Amino acid sequence: MADGPRPEHPAQIADPIIILPYLSYGTPQKLTVRGRVLEDEGFRPAGDTDSRWRNLIRFTKRLESDEVPGARLRAGKAEAVTDGEGYFRIECEGSFQPGWNDVELELLHPAPAQATARVLVPAPQAAFGVISDIDDTVVTSNVASKVKMIMTVALTNARTRKPFKGVAAFYRALHAGVNPVFYVSKSPWNLYAPIVEYLAVQGLPEGPLMLRDFGFRSPKNHKSAEIESILKTYPALKFVLSGDSGEQDPEIYADIMRRFPARIRAIYIRSVSKKRVSEIVALAAEVAKTGCQLVLAEEAEAAAVHAAAEGLIQASDLRAVRSDRESDEKSASKPAASSGGLK
Repeated sequence: MADGPRPEHPAQIADPIIILPYLSYGTPQKLTVRGRVLEDEGFRPAGDTDSRWRNLIRFTKRLESDEVPGARLRAGKAEAVTDGEGYFRIECEGSFQPGWNDVELELLHPAPAQATARVLVPAPQAAFGVISDIDDTVVTSNVASKVKMIMTVALTNARTRKPFKGVAAFYRALHAGVNPVFYVSKSPWNLYAPIVEYLAVQGLPEGPLMLRDFGFRSPKNHKSAEIESILKTYPALKFVLSGDSGEQDPEIYADIMRRFPARIRAIYIRSVSKKRVSEIVALAAEVAKTGCQLVLAEEAEAAAVHAAAEGLIQASDLRAVRSDRESDEKSASKPAASSGGLK
């Protein structure tokens, strides 16, 4: 994201303007459409053989996204104006069907553009929802180390980064084709497109994404606030929370459990930090007093065994999780296509 003032006159904008709608969520009565208006940098889907150098260039360009403030959009009868960072939020009222709803967006100023937003309305037969972190929960990001995290994300792409062993099959089992999956992450919105591509390429369930602003205005309680918003939007739906021990997921989820008793079916925490094991075990003991269980596991298969015992997934799904883990292990043993230096 570049600093400094942005040109307001369309003639001063070097690249074509595009609307980037984010996968969002809503109810049968109201859809919330979120997204951003940007100058088109000409990004293309990642390739299996893309070099680290190409990945680094793509990553740098995403961080320096050229937002368009003051742009005016329309979705049906509703309109909105982008803020200083190019973000917009439009609420559309009406009658909407369960599943993914398409919302047509039109840019009215400063230049014409169109896009289709997709907004999820959970099906009435959903047994529960899943709220999941992304970094170090479904994919290696080294989020505990800022330098390692930046290098990991910068030098890889949606095809060369792999999910943790068995995670994709476990999430598909939880999703079961009907239970909504929401992704809440501290990753910046600048990385939205590659994250969506990653979910599709790696076979993870598609779901609304709630990321954060790359700037300094992003609230410290971003995750907690987004999770609370989801729970309040669907007051009759219970949830499974999935995260990792690298940062504050256990504490955030335990706090959500305390503030929304009887709404959380289970909490799954992937163990990525041996230093935190004892404190998370103590936290799990506190959570257990509420009747909910916080499960600390190194691999998805252990979490899946617990989920099957709790009736969250079918026992037959365990075979798929185990097979997925074995396939991931074989894949991990092969040398990466771009494992060498920057080239």
